[in-house]
Amino acid sequence: MNSAPQLRTLLVLGRVSNLPTVWSNCLAGWWLGGGGNFWKLPFLFLGVSLLYTGGMFLNDAFDADFDRQRRPERPIPSGKISAQLVWRFGFGQLVAGIFLLLFCGQVAAGAAFFLALFILLYNFCHKFFNAAPWLMGACRFWVYVIAGATGAWGLNGWAIFGGLALAFYVVGLSYVARRESYRGPIPFWPLLLLAAPIILALAMNTGSFRWRAIWISVVLILWVGRSVRTIFLGGVGNVGLIVANLLAGIVFVDWIAIAPDCSRWMSLILLALFGLTKWSQKFVPAT
Repeated sequence: MNSAPQLRTLLVLGRVSNLPTVWSNCLAGWWLGGGGNFWKLPFLFLGVSLLYTGGMFLNDAFDADFDRQRRPERPIPSGKISAQLVWRFGFGQLVAGIFLLLFCGQVAAGAAFFLALFILLYNFCHKFFNAAPWLMGACRFWVYVIAGATGAWGLNGWAIFGGLALAFYVVGLSYVARRESYRGPIPFWPLLLLAAPIILALAMNTGSFRWRAIWISVVLILWVGRSVRTIFLGGVGNVGLIVANLLAGIVFVDWIAIAPDCSRWMSLILLALFGLTKWSQKFVPAT
């Protein structure tokens, strides 16, 4: 493709169907950081979105040789876009994302720099480093740090612990996602990590706050159970669909994180983001 790339190719490269889960991360982290500072929100959302899509572009760039053998339908091996152009777009988005997050404060910008480093490290080594899913989890953790630092209270323990719970969840789903490229049974132990947000919510909340966390946790349990049921029934099933559903479940993880002080309008926004994720996945693959 020598001229301007087609829009769908860019959407597929950026895995934009997952962007609503990134936005829910931003909302939750910002809420835990005290909310407010509304003028910073456009910079937060756009900056983190560019870091995410830039990372996804670079994921395809790093994996071009692998995809030629295992996933020839991907944009680069199929000839829809050149690898050189993907490299440029990927790094350009990382730089632009960090620049925009400078407007969210020094802590947010510093965390954005570390997020970019983790993105590059993950993309470089995830095909040969068995512990790479932990790097992916760390990437989502840094999103919470950035968003928490954007809030009126600044970065605090709630945003950090919420980010850690999300990181464990993402590690679990990332180990499942590895089975898309490598044949074999899906191990059960990563599925235990999907329960980390629930365990943390019950441990950190008491009284009426705990009850709020419990009923939102039930939503996550039901969704995760629905997503991975084929694994427990003795088969692998459609790994891509399992991963897509678990990715959508990130929104419920964010909902649990802010359960103690979640307003009705925030709950509605998160539910809308969950619906938008599932709707977007019909048109743009999540993985």
